[in-house]
Amino acid sequence: MDVTTTTGLNPTIGANKEDIVFNPKGILGKDDFLQLLITELKYQDPTDPMDTEKILNQTSQLATLEAQTNTNETMKEISEAFRSSSQFNAIGAIGKIADLGNNDIRLDESGSTIFELYFPEESRGGTLQITDNAGNVVKTVQIPALAEGVHPFEWDGTTDAGTRAETGVYHVTAIYTDTSGNQRSTQVGAYPIESVRFEGSEALLKLGSHYVPLAQIKEVYEG
Repeated sequence: MDVTTTTGLNPTIGANKEDIVFNPKGILGKDDFLQLLITELKYQDPTDPMDTEKILNQTSQLATLEAQTNTNETMKEISEAFRSSSQFNAIGAIGKIADLGNNDIRLDESGSTIFELYFPEESRGGTLQITDNAGNVVKTVQIPALAEGVHPFEWDGTTDAGTRAETGVYHVTAIYTDTSGNQRSTQVGAYPIESVRFEGSEALLKLGSHYVPLAQIKEVYEG
């Protein structure tokens, strides 16, 4: 008998029906191998008993399999505990800034798109630029004075030339002036974390008006 085998069991010749264990899926665990060894010993030929060295070898293999199984189960428990701890640590990020790692928006067949920008301080006004993947400015929009916070914007899909922009991914950056007269910038993709919601074992962070999975956050920093 080989402990590493994962094929189905064949019933031992001469064994009683109640001693035979069938495994339709063909996947054996340590208990299956132990049962097989016991059955094999129980029904061995008295005139030709199993070799002692073979029994010791099979017992050693069972012990190794037991240790591997216990190690795998322990590692799984540690992994699950670590994941749970990491998810709940997201609560400590409330009030910080989450960066998604890009300033992408998508213009689809509907011809318009809504996005949000976060202004960390009051703005006296500025300019919003929408660029394509090559860095070309597609649309320029004047921004009015805005209070600190997250503000929604809608792009109707038209370009500065008055044509219709192609569907696809674009990028949004805004340059504005704060109340002290300093020029600042902000972009789509960076928002304050307002709250954390849990769905099962997954943590969702509220950024603006949307909830985003923790796994999609590239960086968290002080505002």
